[in-house]
This record gives sequence, structure tokens and C-alpha cells, in this order.
Amino acid sequence: MGLEGKRVLVVGGGSGIGYAVAEAAIRDGAAVTVASSSAERAPAAAGRLGAGAQGVALDVTDEAAVAAFFGGGPAFDHIVTTAGDWGGPRRGPLAELDLTAAQGVFKVRFWGALALAKHGAPALSPGGSITFTDGMIAHRPTKGSAVSTAMAGAIEHLTRGLAVELAPIRVNCVCPGLIRTGVWDRIPEDRREAEFERMTARQLVPRIGEPDEVAQAYLFLMRSGYTTGQVLQVEGGSALGQ
Repeated sequence: MGLEGKRVLVVGGGSGIGYAVAEAAIRDGAAVTVASSSAERAPAAAGRLGAGAQGVALDVTDEAAVAAFFGGGPAFDHIVTTAGDWGGPRRGPLAELDLTAAQGVFKVRFWGALALAKHGAPALSPGGSITFTDGMIAHRPTKGSAVSTAMAGAIEHLTRGLAVELAPIRVNCVCPGLIRTGVWDRIPEDRREAEFERMTARQLVPRIGEPDEVAQAYLFLMRSGYTTGQVLQVEGGSALGQ
């Protein structure tokens, strides 16, 4: 089952993995709406994607805005969210954790995803799907990552719970490993490749992944009408690495 003629919403599609998903969906024949919290980023991404794409501003932390978006627009066949921010204390010792600030880690990635499911599910056509995004920190926690680990794990449990709640709408999740996106631009360019080699040396596939590689997991979950409640890891074998 392909995406020819399907309408796909990609929240967070202005850059990174989301942009790669939008690009792949268009190649597969879908009409794609790219949504971003940035009023400039979404139309710019749609312009780069070309025919078959449109861009809209959508703040998933504003439930009223999410409800209005789905209430006034046409139905979608599939909703994908890769939206995330880097707010809140993602790493640090528990003894120094600001519990109020820590709530920000969940704001977009968890609560925003839940708002999309709540208001987007009624706008999905029969056979539609929702695909969330978490990360391998859910499975390979490190010291100081308790909050990030809990957030990522919560998305996976949300996936399973909503697969039951919203059936026959299908709900799945992609769990990427280290993927080459703009988030790594904080590493100076002259040291970046060496840092990638260091971080991936123990993976079974010892290199960083590319956005178009992980995008194929999202396309599989949209196309596969018999798959729901699943978390698909795309991580170069990091879960099995020593």
C-alpha cells in the first residue's frame, strides 16, 4: 500500500528528520502539509519541497490552536510528528534538578504529541495512522538523563495506549538513534566527523545515520495497514553494541 493520493501531515517537518519524511512522502505520491512552530520555517520548507507541499504554522503546545487547526481543515490520511525542542534540563545530577523546569522536557515531545492525537484522530480518514517519535535514550539511559529517559519512554507507552484507545486508527512510533541533523551543528565543524566516529564506534553499523534512512521507517508505518502499537528502532545496532 503506497501513499499515492494520500494527505500527510508532518509536524516538525521544517528541518531534520521531519523534512526527510516529508520529502520521502512526496516522492511516494502524497500531498504533504509541513507544520512548524516557526511561521517562517514551514513555508520555507514547503518551498524547497516543491509541488505537493504546503507549509503552516502550528504550535503543538497550544491545545486551542491544535483543535482549531484540525477543526477547520480537510481530513488527513496520516499524521507524523517529529517535533521537539531542547528546552528544560535534559541532563544533570538529580540532586540539582529543578523539578519545575524539568516539566519543559515533556512540553513538545510528549504533551504536544498527545494534543495532536486528541484533536487529529477525528480528522483522520478510515485506515489512517499517527506516528510519534522518541529516541534511544529511552533504552540506553546515561547518568544525568533520568528526565529525558522518562520522557522518551513515556512516548512509547503512549503509543501502545493510544493504539488500543483509537483503534482502528493505527498508532506507532519511530525510535531513531544518532542521526545527522542540525542539532549536531553545536559541535565545531572541524571536530564533528571525529565526534561522530567516537559516538558510533561500538554500534554494529559504526556510523551516524542519515535523515533519509530513518524516514523510510515512517513511510513503512504509514503504508503498513496491519501494523499498530509498535516502536520501530532505527539505530544502527546501538542497542546491541558493547
